[in-house]
Amino acid sequence: MTAQGGLRYVYAVCRPFEAALQAQLTGVGGTPPGLLRHRDLVAVVSTVPEQDFAEEPLRGHLEDLDWLAATARAHQGVIDALTTVTTPLPLRLATVFRDDSGVRTMMEAREADFLDTLDRLEGRVEWGVKLYAEPTEPERAPEPAGRPASGRDYLRQRRSRTREHEEKWRAAEEFAHRLHELLASAAEDSRLHPPQNASLSGVPGQNLLNAAYLVRRADSEEFVELVDRTKDEAPGMRVELTGPWAAYSFTEPVGRPQEQEQEQEQGEAR
Repeated sequence: MTAQGGLRYVYAVCRPFEAALQAQLTGVGGTPPGLLRHRDLVAVVSTVPEQDFAEEPLRGHLEDLDWLAATARAHQGVIDALTTVTTPLPLRLATVFRDDSGVRTMMEAREADFLDTLDRLEGRVEWGVKLYAEPTEPERAPEPAGRPASGRDYLRQRRSRTREHEEKWRAAEEFAHRLHELLASAAEDSRLHPPQNASLSGVPGQNLLNAAYLVRRADSEEFVELVDRTKDEAPGMRVELTGPWAAYSFTEPVGRPQEQEQEQEQGEAR
């Protein structure tokens, strides 16, 4: 069956579930998501316009940051809603197929991997933890003394400031390492992501830890309390906790951009 008036956009794959999604939930393009079942799997889908999501226009849209941000928010909204009622396996942004048949073919081809991953993630959520060294005030120039300092005194003061800076940085890195080990021991699995670049993220401070932790939903309250207790242990640092999320960091990549193009071409050929 062809998706009437457009293409099939797939948000996630999960096991069949009985709980109802939010009545007012809308997905990409403002269309409510629906469920497409194939054997022991369910794809969460909606219809999107072909003029936006066919291969050529989609490539152009992916260069439009405003369009991309709006699409990502709508996509994430559906994933967040699913996370409250089941364990979803999120697909990459803008994974589209020509019709329901293409979606079912994808689920059948990946059925074993999907089921294995869903079994491993059942009842688990992802928590994100970032540690930042707070930005410091710029050093003031030393007050002028009665006599100008000698070159040797100047070099000694400069070396002292350099050692102080290096010691603070070493202590911060050691705390980041201890924090990760502590949180990883309280989680079932963990992933270290590259530190964020402050000039790109716009978040103040030096990012020392950018990690994700896979935690049983039933243990999430204890995990949050553990993170909260660490926040007073390192003056001059900031710990940020986000979640609970669907376990993005603990799934094999599904629907990479090049795969999306292949899947779309295959769907168009069917």
